[in-house]
Amino acid sequence: MLTNSLPNDGQVYYWPAYVEAKACQSYFDRLLKEINWQHDEVMMFGKKIITKRKVAWYATDFRAYRYSGIDKTSQAWTPLLAELQTLVAHQTGTNYNSCLLNLYHDGGEHMSWHADNEKELKRHGSIASLSFGAQRKFVLKHRKSEEKVEFLLGAGDLLEMKGRTQDHWLHRITPTKRVKNPRISLTFREINAAI
Repeated sequence: MLTNSLPNDGQVYYWPAYVEAKACQSYFDRLLKEINWQHDEVMMFGKKIITKRKVAWYATDFRAYRYSGIDKTSQAWTPLLAELQTLVAHQTGTNYNSCLLNLYHDGGEHMSWHADNEKELKRHGSIASLSFGAQRKFVLKHRKSEEKVEFLLGAGDLLEMKGRTQDHWLHRITPTKRVKNPRISLTFREINAAI
């Protein structure tokens, strides 16, 4: 039976080593080579900041998505992303139509506290994160109680957030000096508005 990792106010499900180890390096290498990576742009204190972390935004058809004050337009879905989407959808039961990919070059590159609650996302829908490369700490924090739930996400791990998680919990990838190797995360999403 599937166990909810959150004590309340949402649903998070975790499948360690969902992708077998021998396939992880191959997927990592292909993603590094085949994805059109670009430095991310975010608005902070009214200024546009270029991050060290690289990102890529893909969808099954062209879709707009706005986060951190910046408008994104998707790139065309690829056979590799279709393959990985099928893998993830098989486990979660959700047919995702988009994927935001993050490339962290080392432990110094991280993600601050945030919720994936943009208006384009299906409300209370599923967001599934698939990890390849270096192991990194993923932390959820309840908005009111500040209770925390932590995961060490390694190569092949799959984590799904759904239900009211984004309403009540923030999440982040923590910085660390110990990790010297890169990590790629794919966050498969359900986007409502097509352009």
